Amino acid sequence: MAPGDWPAVRRIYLDGLATGEASFETTAPSWEQWDAGHLEFCRLVARAPVPPGEATDGILGWAALSPVSRRACYRGVAEVSVYIAAKARGHGVGRALLDALIAGSEANGMWTLQASIFPENVASVRLHETAGFRLMGRRERIAQHHGRWRDTVILERRSTQIGLSDAASPA
Repeated sequence: MAPGDWPAVRRIYLDGLATGEASFETTAPSWEQWDAGHLEFCRLVARAPVPPGEATDGILGWAALSPVSRRACYRGVAEVSVYIAAKARGHGVGRALLDALIAGSEANGMWTLQASIFPENVASVRLHETAGFRLMGRRERIAQHHGRWRDTVILERRSTQIGLSDAASPA
């Protein structure tokens, strides 16, 4: 994902927000706000081939990681965001992005990925489970969304490559 992809990424994000099942957020941030809140690596977009002369960016979805904490001990833990354009849902785009995000996170030393998802978003929960995330629990009435209390489920994926040893690794 490059800064020039932001208009398409923002549009897909807003489409996800419009479903009412994607996030507690109700508006999209500016590029600067989004950029500041996400890790510099693992910013991915899925592009469809675009025929010559067609006026489209070809972006079908995006995925990125946000730090869960600024504390050094959690430097290898991140929260996952995956958003797919409505026309591309159910065609494997989400799985391809999530697989690439997992590989990229491990290449950058991440040992835990987590996702906080509305339980009603069954497709997203299933996507994460098929990619090796496991259900950790449910946060009941964690926050209000459009004036009603909502639950979220927490899913987590531990790396099969990073953080397997109890031995201290050099900093």
